[in-house]
Amino acid sequence: MTMHKTGTRNEWLSARLSLLEQEKELTRRSDEIAAHRQQLPWVKVEKDYRLETEQGVVPLSALFKGRSQLLVYHFMFGPDYIAGCPSCSSIADGFNGIAVHLENHDVAFSAVSRAEFGKLREFKQRMGWTFDWASSANSDFNHDFNVWFTPEEQRDGGIEYNYRREPPMPEAQAGKTVQQWELRGSEGPVELMASMTGTDVATYTRDRPGVSAFAMQDGVIYHTYSSYARGLDGLWGMYQWLDRAPLGRNETGVWWRHHDRYGAL
Repeated sequence: MTMHKTGTRNEWLSARLSLLEQEKELTRRSDEIAAHRQQLPWVKVEKDYRLETEQGVVPLSALFKGRSQLLVYHFMFGPDYIAGCPSCSSIADGFNGIAVHLENHDVAFSAVSRAEFGKLREFKQRMGWTFDWASSANSDFNHDFNVWFTPEEQRDGGIEYNYRREPPMPEAQAGKTVQQWELRGSEGPVELMASMTGTDVATYTRDRPGVSAFAMQDGVIYHTYSSYARGLDGLWGMYQWLDRAPLGRNETGVWWRHHDRYGAL
């Protein structure tokens, strides 16, 4: 830890009161944005999505569990992964346990991933999580909500994620294993996270994280909101705490792991 500016209690209090005004303005602005979020037009969900859950294969409506609203976390866990995305897992550590509170406020919650249900259940048990987690392995759900893309879309520049179209994946990167990238000295954050899921870079990045909201009225489901990428920061619990720690996020790369793997890498 490098030496930081010090001061008297009165100097600290003066600076803190100035910062408090900025924090209050941020809170007011956040309230305004939340109101705009709720004013978005609703779009009727036309497809009959079928998802696998503890109750078997069910329609999307079953995830509401009698509530009028549903929040879905799009968890990066593709069929070829051997473990869930470490970033999504860290986010899940933060939201695990909140479902009971949401459900008592007319909001259902579920994570959804493309991996087959048995693999999700096994990883959920390993992590000690209790939230609902459904498999969309045999549906278009992830693709339709822009959190999974085909190899062809990845190769040809057909990925539109976070409301932006991405360029084609470089041929030098597509299909390379993490080990091959490491030998070339090219390992970066994405390569490291791919290695923790047991996949290559291309496979890992065809799945993406996100959150989507749905409403149900008179038996009809509507899509009301989706957010991706840095739009998930507010849901990533550890960062909300780190932003209040003395050194903040204080990071130079991927430092987090699956919570049962610290010290293992």
